[in-house]
Amino acid sequence: MTYQDVTIETEYITLQQFLKFAEILDSGGAVKWFLEEQDIKVNGSPEKRRGKKLRDGDLIVIAGIGSYRVVQG
Repeated sequence: MTYQDVTIETEYITLQQFLKFAEILDSGGAVKWFLEEQDIKVNGSPEKRRGKKLRDGDLIVIAGIGSYRVVQG
């Protein structure tokens, strides 16, 4: 599987922030609905918490959308 790198400048980014930062969603208002409706896995485990902290090396797979890797830059 090929992952698209998403570079962050901080220690971590929340899943909600990640979805906007990676341009998967345009607004924060859509995050709650998106998390309820989409199959999202973080490091292979299903994830629905918008406050989930993503750190360097974490892998995010969103069914039908893409696969991403968090990289601290």
